Amino acid sequence: MRQEADATDSFWRSLRFFSLYRLSIAVLFLVAALVFGDTVSLGTQDARLFDRVAAVYLLLAIAFLVALLRRPLRFNLQLSVQVAVDIAALTLMMFASGGQKSGIAVLLLVVVAGAGLVGQGRMTLFYAALASVAMLLEESWRALTLEVDPADFVRTGLISIAFFGTAIIAQLLARRVVANETLARERGRELNDQLRISERIIRDMEDGVLVVDGDGRVRLLNPRAEALLEVSAADGAELAALSSGLAERYRIWSAQPVEMVEMLRQEGGRLLRIRYLPAAETGGHALIYLEDMERVQSQAQQLKLAALGRLTANMAHEIRNPLAAISHAAELLAEEETDPLHQRLARIIHDNTHRLNRLVTEVLELGRRDRAQPETLGWRAFLSGFLEELALHDASAVRRIQVGEGDVELRFDRSHLYRVLWNLLANALRHASEADGAVRLEARAAVVANGVELHIIDDGPGVDEAQRNQVFEPFFTTHGAGTGLGLYIARELCEANGAHLELLDERPGAHFRIAAEGVLCR
Repeated sequence: MRQEADATDSFWRSLRFFSLYRLSIAVLFLVAALVFGDTVSLGTQDARLFDRVAAVYLLLAIAFLVALLRRPLRFNLQLSVQVAVDIAALTLMMFASGGQKSGIAVLLLVVVAGAGLVGQGRMTLFYAALASVAMLLEESWRALTLEVDPADFVRTGLISIAFFGTAIIAQLLARRVVANETLARERGRELNDQLRISERIIRDMEDGVLVVDGDGRVRLLNPRAEALLEVSAADGAELAALSSGLAERYRIWSAQPVEMVEMLRQEGGRLLRIRYLPAAETGGHALIYLEDMERVQSQAQQLKLAALGRLTANMAHEIRNPLAAISHAAELLAEEETDPLHQRLARIIHDNTHRLNRLVTEVLELGRRDRAQPETLGWRAFLSGFLEELALHDASAVRRIQVGEGDVELRFDRSHLYRVLWNLLANALRHASEADGAVRLEARAAVVANGVELHIIDDGPGVDEAQRNQVFEPFFTTHGAGTGLGLYIARELCEANGAHLELLDERPGAHFRIAAEGVLCR
């Protein structure tokens, strides 16, 4: 549909030029007949007929142009009517001027060729046949009413053959024009699509991109380049206005424009990796890539941590079996030995292997953080089963933990939420008093939409101000028997489920908050 609309616009534009040509010819004929009179060979046989036909031809040419500009409808019909009028008017003026010897027949060739090109090759042979019939009728009428040379019929036949030859050539040219126009339109669309895709790629690139001309003016820059240079500039700005350091480096590089990479530290302290690429032609634009080295270093650090995590998990898995053997051997040794010293040594071995086993378990748990399978959990239903199991390990949890009235539904991996609460409540029970309700669990709606909050609050001494920024760091602990991974694992598991764990600055006691996706139950 789009291609037809484009082709139709092209047709109407060509027809307008053809109509202007017709108007010019009609004016020329009428002016020549009225001004020059007998000095030209127009209207020599019947000047009155020539003048009348020229006047009518001019009026029709004006009418065709006005109709074409106001109501461009039914292209083929308008073109056919206009060509028929051209042939009829030119044939009558040729008859009034003494026949084909007047030279007006050449204008019929122009009409046939023009109609073929304007109509993109449609009905071209019909127009040639119409012009040939008009020529033969004119010559036949002249032979019946006037004395003519028989050779005139031969010339008329040759001119008719020329009409068809011209029509065929115009048709072939029109087909080629249509094919080239269609190809150019398709290539134009493909080029526009490629330009839009290229602009989108450049705009969304993680590296900054600048195109700088030989005068140091920025012809193109993407949003990432503005962010790295900490400026907001439009195309055409001076490079020195964006970064004086980069402009100076670019000026030095321009003396020998070859591909080069260097480091540049911005005034704000950001370290950038600059890559210069020269244009293909001397004096052309240069391409500058800006890469944030902090991001590169961060990615490298993440890769190292990921590799270290996999290595640690594999080592922990391999350590677990020898630990189990050592612990079992220590238990057997304690049962058989009656010497108090040997029993004490066996107990030390057992306690330390138990601690190492707990550390291995937590490391393996951390390695499974990426296997989150969130589901919708009812808070109070989940908490009921969780507290029953916690009471088997710490009987005081039944009276020391107080659960609020609120109930929510949250999106969380069941095993991950179990581990997070276990770590947080184990810490809370360790530091809280022995009073009833020393640890409170509350579920609330969050300020943000589709969010809920879980609060774990104890009445203990709280977290020292100097240690608040370290509580989530791995292997940081204030407990002699602790591993220092509990809070770190809890935060990582929350992040794996799209939640966020933080320590609030509320005293007395420690106050942890888990913000997760969910809704408040009414």
